[in-house]
Amino acid sequence: MPAKSAELLWMAAFSLALACHAPVSAAISPSDVADPPSAGQYVWAPEDAPQGPLRIVVSLPLQTAYVLQGGVLIGVSSVSSGKPGHDTPTGVFNVLEKQVDHHSTLYDDAPMPYMQRLTWDGVALHAGQIPDHPASHGCIRLPIAFARALYGATRVGAVVQVTDDYVDPYALVNTELASR
Repeated sequence: MPAKSAELLWMAAFSLALACHAPVSAAISPSDVADPPSAGQYVWAPEDAPQGPLRIVVSLPLQTAYVLQGGVLIGVSSVSSGKPGHDTPTGVFNVLEKQVDHHSTLYDDAPMPYMQRLTWDGVALHAGQIPDHPASHGCIRLPIAFARALYGATRVGAVVQVTDDYVDPYALVNTELASR
């Protein structure tokens, strides 16, 4: 099946699953995203999220980003993190700076649309190619439409947790709600 057809089929199935099974209190049900999305795929559904802090969790082994707002899962996306020798650092970061049209000062003026800087030495969230494996120079690449939506939802200071752990969406949502 061509990649575009597979993506459209996945999105249609996911939309149907959300319509039929998403609890009223959640924008995206963790059961609907139990498996990581395939390369380049994402879901963004902030419509039913309560007001509250935005938190981004990136699981490096799953190559997946999870976005929560007010304890509700509103976004899930495939990512491409740092390739061997250019590992993406783990830890808790804050968005330090944002630029819609940024270019790398380290790697041949490479475009980094919707850049959200996590470190002053070159690690950021930004739109880019999403193969099915880590391929960046340490940044966290996102599908362009997801990067645009996330950029619009975040503010400087937003919390981004990058982990070497396999993230369970149920535990993520439950932990977020328990901390309120």
